[in-house]
Amino acid sequence: MIFSTEKRKALAAAFEKGDAVAGRSLTADAWRRLLRNRAAFVSLWVLGALILLALFGPFILPYDHETPDWAAFRAPPSIESGHYFGTDQNGRDVLARTLFGTRISLLVAVIATAVSVIIGVLYGATAGYIGGRLDAVMMRFVDIMYALPYILFVILLMVIFGRNVILLFIGIGAVEWLTMARIVRGQTLSLREREFIEAARAAGQTTARIITRHITPNLIGPVIIYATLTVPEIIITESFLSYLGFGVQEPLTSLGTLISEGADVMEVMPWLLFFPALFLVLFLLSLSFIGDGLRDAFDPKDR
Repeated sequence: MIFSTEKRKALAAAFEKGDAVAGRSLTADAWRRLLRNRAAFVSLWVLGALILLALFGPFILPYDHETPDWAAFRAPPSIESGHYFGTDQNGRDVLARTLFGTRISLLVAVIATAVSVIIGVLYGATAGYIGGRLDAVMMRFVDIMYALPYILFVILLMVIFGRNVILLFIGIGAVEWLTMARIVRGQTLSLREREFIEAARAAGQTTARIITRHITPNLIGPVIIYATLTVPEIIITESFLSYLGFGVQEPLTSLGTLISEGADVMEVMPWLLFFPALFLVLFLLSLSFIGDGLRDAFDPKDR
């Protein structure tokens, strides 16, 4: 790197005075680059506001998501009545139901993403590090799973074992790990030839310890990026299953369930469809922009 004359003089003066030159880690540099991305920065604020509304909004609203207002059936959005998003055909507040449904959709997305990350990282790191025939067999299994329609697999689980939220978490997470496994395997193939891995082998560390203590921590960047991009995909999957009637069931609700209910009466009560769909779109756009920003921030080619 070539410095100007003024820059060299300033650096020399700093060293003569004994002033420390502050440095930045890769994570700090990536975070700074992320905040400089306007779309990602705005999306962080929007996502934070939506999460706060979903977590704490139901506690401060005068109505909950289950109790009907007997004086306001099918009421349109109104500030005077206190039903800012209106009510449904049973007199339940749409704002309270939307916030509660957002909370359930986020819970499904976070837990299912965690399940897919754990399975995908361990599976891909094991296949990439060990290699050979085991790698070939494990990745052929991934190819076979890719060929199966995973939505039908989740629906089959729900039909056989019953429809409940816990099974929905496991079912979606169990089929979303395939791409994660491929990404992690590709990164592991390059990491296993690095000097610190050779040093770990020479020190006599076991394969399991090398994978968990040396390979996996160096995959945090790509894993975080793909996990951020996986959350909106899982939200869409849950919404689609709820729309078909295989997702979250009463008395619980989710954005997909609310959209399904609103689509049935959209001609007479369009607010039942508009507000849940608006929250879903805001969540998906925010997460997509944040994922793109993280990908650019961690990309060494853009440094």
